[in-house]
Order: sequence, then structure tokens, then C-alpha cells
Amino acid sequence: MKKMRKMLALIMTAAMVFGLAACGSKKEETPAEQPAQSSGESKEDGGATPAASDKDYEIVVVPKDSSNPWFVRMDVGVKEYASETGLNVYQKGTDVIDATKQAQLVQDLIAQDVDAICVVPVDPESLEPVLKQAKDAGIVVVAHEGASLTNVDYDIEAFSNAGYGQFIMDNLAEAMGEEGVYTTMVADVTNASHNEWADAAVEYQKTAYPNMTLLEAQPRVESHDNGDTAYNVAKEAFKAYPELKGIMGTSSFDAPGIARAIDELGLIDKAFTTGTGMPADNAELLKSGVIKSLTLWDPAVAGKAMISLAVKILDGEEISGTVDLGVEGYTAMTFREGSTTVLEGEGWIVINAENVDSFGF
Repeated sequence: MKKMRKMLALIMTAAMVFGLAACGSKKEETPAEQPAQSSGESKEDGGATPAASDKDYEIVVVPKDSSNPWFVRMDVGVKEYASETGLNVYQKGTDVIDATKQAQLVQDLIAQDVDAICVVPVDPESLEPVLKQAKDAGIVVVAHEGASLTNVDYDIEAFSNAGYGQFIMDNLAEAMGEEGVYTTMVADVTNASHNEWADAAVEYQKTAYPNMTLLEAQPRVESHDNGDTAYNVAKEAFKAYPELKGIMGTSSFDAPGIARAIDELGLIDKAFTTGTGMPADNAELLKSGVIKSLTLWDPAVAGKAMISLAVKILDGEEISGTVDLGVEGYTAMTFREGSTTVLEGEGWIVINAENVDSFGF
């Protein structure tokens, strides 16, 4: 087995080192023996080039699915990391967003005896038992957007979830003129990060924007990570509640779907939305003014950050204090207050009509 071969290699290496020490040999540490630091120039996606490696780690990134443009972009970062380092790193996702299929895929990877699994969970709660199997098998597990998970080594968040929710609310409040009735949309009520953003936004609104009011009848609606569903749900909400002025989205499908409803109902500049979204996919909506602004973090860089952390763990590095993963937005990661597993960076950006064409994806 691969892990047995690695263990034997480590034992042999340790024996050689011990033998040298017993003979009184002492060798000064050279820069090459220092922990690897990323040394390349910045790339278009904002990530630095990781140091090349001759290690034979097999690291798999498991997104929510393989067809979502968000995770197609993440795969770009994964492929770049593999090319830059020579590591056996790749992304493998299901054909649709489905918690059961994702869990089965993770089980298949456990059976393949991979070294590390980097996962963006569809449903954190239902994935927990499978991730425990991975941990019990000695596989390193790194998550992204899975802060509630316990069966992981670490979870990476591009930012404080509370801070990001507040940031989205700032953008929605600006569009709404800081007054009026709004509601929140998430992919699913089981999605950990989306609901954390929405919860934080609502709490923040109460003090920061007192003239805004959460829609009591429907304080949270679901899009199921589907643009057509977001459109239909928003359309019905605007019809059912004429006072509704804004919808905060979280999934990258939410704001574009809501914008379609706003446009179709003739509510441009009367009703508003904002949330997470991809630049190229939403360029026309931003330029037309149907959406005033969107927010996001680059999933390609997030993919690299997950892999970088997995490599550090496999290398036996201590993960403590301020953690530098060598990619922009993840160079000064700190542990979330009260947590020993959730690391937060500073990776969010805002997109508007003026800068939407500058991102390249």
C-alpha cells in the first residue's frame, strides 16, 4: 500500500539520520532545508506560484459539483497548482450538486487511499460520518465553506463569515437607499456558510441600518444553487409582498436569478439585489444597472489555499498563530475566535460595472 511504502521510507530516513548523529556528524541547516515558501510572481488569479515539489502526495479537491462555473474556476487553480509544483493534485466532482453523490465520491477516494481530501461540502451534517471514515483511515481532510464540520483537520474560510455577511448587507443597503423591506436567500437552509452570512447580515442590519426591515413572513428563502429557482422564488416573493424592496443573495446563482425577476417585473431601480457572483457571468447585468454590485472571492485561489494547507499538514508543519498559505488573501490567516480548526483570511472583493471586465474570469 502507498501509505505503508511511505512509512517504511520515513523509518529508513530516520534511521539514517540517527546513524549520522551517532557518528558525531553535524550538518548546518541550509535554506533548502527550510520549510518551503512560495516564491513565484503573482499570477492573474492573484495566487503566488508555490514551490515545486518532488513528493508523491495524492491530493484530491472535491467541489460541490463539477459543472457549476464557480467550481470550474476552482479547477483552474487546482490545475495551476499541480503544474507549478509537480504534485499529483486534481479536482474530482459529481455531475450535479447532490449530498449523497458527494458522500459516495469521498468514500471512493478513501478506498483509493489518497493522502488528502480537500472538500467543499454540499451538506456538512450529512458528510460528517464519511469524513470521519477518511480521518480514521489516516487521510488529511481540509474543508472550505464548512466551518461547522468537526471531522476535519482544518476548515479554510476566505474571510470571517460574519464580516462577509455584513459586507453584503452594506452593498444591499447602499442599493436600497438604506431603507425598506428585504429578505435573504440561501442555496439551502442546511448550507453552513450561506446561512452564517445571512444571519450576520440580519444582525448587522438591525443596528447599522435601522430603517430597513426583514420580511417577517419569509425571512429566508432557498434557491438550491439554481438560477431558475432563484428567479421563480424571487418573482413569487415580489408578487406576494409588494412592499419587498430587496433580496440579499448568497449563492452565486441567487443575485442573477433575482435580477431576472426584477427586470421582468419592471422593478429596475425599485427593487434591488446583491450577493456573490462571478464577474464574466454577470457583466451585462452589472453594466445594465439591474444589479449594482456583487461580491466574491476567487475560487481558483481558494482551491490553491486548501491544497497548500494540506501539503503543510502532510509535511508535518505546525499550524498555529498566523498562517501563510502563499496565495493572495490567505497569507495572514488566523483562527476564528473560539475555534482551533477554522482559519479565516481576507479574500473578498467587490464587483461593479466599472471593474467587472478587469478580473479575467
